[in-house]
Amino acid sequence: MLQNLQELRPWKKNLIAMSYDIVLSALAFYLSLALRFDSFQLEEVPRAILLISFITVPLIEFLTFYFMGLYKGIWRYTSTPDLLRLIKGASVAVVAAFVTLFLYNRLVGIPRSSFVINWALLIIFLGGGRFTYRLWVDNFGLKAIREGFEKVFIIGTGPSAVQLLREIRDHQSLGIGVTGFIDDNRDIRGKTIYNTPVLGQTSDLAFLAERYDITKIFIAMPSASSQDVRNIVNRVQGMHIEFKILPQLKDIIGGEVEISQLRTLNVEDLLGRESVILDDKPISKMIEDKVVMVTGAGGSIGSELCKQIARYSPKRLIFVDQSEFNTYELELDFNTKPNSFDIIPQVGDVRDKDRIDSLFKKFAPQVVFHAAAYKHVPIMESNPYEAVQTNIGGTSNVARAALENGIEEFVMVSTDKAVNPTNIMGATKRIAEILIQGFQKETSKTKFITVRFGNVLGSSGSVIPLFKRQIQQGGPITVTHPDITRYFMSIPEATQLILQAGSIGNGGEIFMLDMGTPVKIVELAKQMITIAGLTPDVDIAIQFTGLRPGEKLFEELLVMEESTLPTIHPKVRVNKGRDNHNDVIEKIETLISLTTTTALEDYKKIIGEILPEYMTPEEHQRMTEEKSGDRESIH
Repeated sequence: MLQNLQELRPWKKNLIAMSYDIVLSALAFYLSLALRFDSFQLEEVPRAILLISFITVPLIEFLTFYFMGLYKGIWRYTSTPDLLRLIKGASVAVVAAFVTLFLYNRLVGIPRSSFVINWALLIIFLGGGRFTYRLWVDNFGLKAIREGFEKVFIIGTGPSAVQLLREIRDHQSLGIGVTGFIDDNRDIRGKTIYNTPVLGQTSDLAFLAERYDITKIFIAMPSASSQDVRNIVNRVQGMHIEFKILPQLKDIIGGEVEISQLRTLNVEDLLGRESVILDDKPISKMIEDKVVMVTGAGGSIGSELCKQIARYSPKRLIFVDQSEFNTYELELDFNTKPNSFDIIPQVGDVRDKDRIDSLFKKFAPQVVFHAAAYKHVPIMESNPYEAVQTNIGGTSNVARAALENGIEEFVMVSTDKAVNPTNIMGATKRIAEILIQGFQKETSKTKFITVRFGNVLGSSGSVIPLFKRQIQQGGPITVTHPDITRYFMSIPEATQLILQAGSIGNGGEIFMLDMGTPVKIVELAKQMITIAGLTPDVDIAIQFTGLRPGEKLFEELLVMEESTLPTIHPKVRVNKGRDNHNDVIEKIETLISLTTTTALEDYKKIIGEILPEYMTPEEHQRMTEEKSGDRESIH
């Protein structure tokens, strides 16, 4: 019955509410007279006046309620503010009825005190009806749990959690019943919220989930940190429980929680970091009303860079990418919303010097963000020519064009794999960093800046999409080493900090982003299996495949002999290290001149001459095995 009532059209619900109020208004008026005369016969009141009063008073009270907006509220959400509005409405309605009857017949036969009784009865009848309906709805939700609905815990007891409970009860067709709340506030354990008990703390989660046969957990703590979320997931690892989560407060439209806002927990929730607070003033000064070019614009970092740059109102935004499809997709994304600047999509390869030169001459960019690069370690290890030509040669082409055209600023996106590199990809990015510092020596007009950071969540080719695909296929998940760790940050955070670093640089610096705490990859794999509602090593196996050529157990952010200093932003530091550009420039040019037929060992030899810290994959593997052996002997 309740479900049928809730599924009525809004106008039908309003009609029922209005009819209820009119009938109860008439009853309240009748009882007010009966109580005043101490008789239900009302013989003291002339019948004509009584009839007119019974028509007039409920009608006046109904019209007053209508024009005061009492029918805009939803009964199942009746609360104290609604009661206060009802009291105000009843007061105005009774005064209006009193004045009307007084003007009509000077209240002949009707005691004035009866209107005070009428006012009180109106509030009791109309307010009581609304609160009774709400209690009925709430209790129906509890009954649903006993009738085979899916049993769910809600983590949290704040406003979002309470709103979520009410939303679930209002959508019984979903087949969800909330068994109880879980909250770390010990003072409210054993209490109830809308007849739903607070069963315990997150430390009790595994025990309670098993006891109540829970199949889903809804995390309704919009301000929860990623560490909080990880702790919750780890509590029930291996229990085949599905997780849903509400978005952060800033993403809840209008502050109102809706059940449709619940989404599946993802790895970003486990690894997410605090929101970045930017100093917008220097970023605006760098970008606003400027012609800005982004190379590698179709990639994970490049495309997000374009979106972040758009927030600062450039004059023109030039997309440069070698992929026609990526360029088209990015243009399509921008064209779905109005822009206050010109969008110029251009297909071009940074390795093509003539093409790059023509783009600079045609569009005259003032600021360039260079994100075009090859970044996949194993693939580049067997394709050194491609890595050198793009990561070093392409960088040189774009930076040289920036220098010759006297642009204001050039910002190159680098990687933590450039630090003490053990692979071709990382080595080529480190050499590109040296090149950029060298270009700074040739000019004081253009600022050449490098920004170095680690892995980003969800980027193409990273471990996270691979794990998702392996879980969907039923496993196994492949991890190269049980001790391997990586830094992670979100793509928006990385690109925002790239803009911040670019805006505070003076030229020649290598900035490093605060990557937080490294994450153990095998633990990440287990958590991804758990949030999929599966059990690690039972439903999905984890296999260790061994480190790939050039792969490190952990990434570093500083080259030997480097140190850092703080900047005006707490998440951006500046490198104070060596600059040996003049010593190696000829060798870099030799490296770029190598061909596709040049042996891999020759590439490694020249790279080693340029970068003393470079270690070949074979050397790195021997060192790793020796360290592992030392640890085992200690244990």
